[in-house]
Amino acid sequence: MTSDPEESVRLQGFGEMTLRTAIATVMLAPRERADAAIFRVRDGVRLASSEIAELASEWGITPAAEIRSPKLVPEPRWPDIVRGMVREAPLPSLMVAFLLGVLVTRR
Repeated sequence: MTSDPEESVRLQGFGEMTLRTAIATVMLAPRERADAAIFRVRDGVRLASSEIAELASEWGITPAAEIRSPKLVPEPRWPDIVRGMVREAPLPSLMVAFLLGVLVTRR
């Protein structure tokens, strides 16, 4: 079935948009791709995932690589934080921090 890229559809969780925009949005979110629901506004019919993939390849919309959402990125661990601080710190600050560490551990 040939679909008009400018056809008005409703993407679940995002609202109303054109079909091309909805498919591009779905292809950018690989984890949510299986749960994505696109409904045609004119008749309320849900597009099948196979139809979405077919239209995307027909229009040259390639699926994005596995992109992680900022909400899904784990918090940096303390060793990574300290390592980053040490890389950016000037040498006198490192010496003071080292001496403070020696004094604290001797107590």
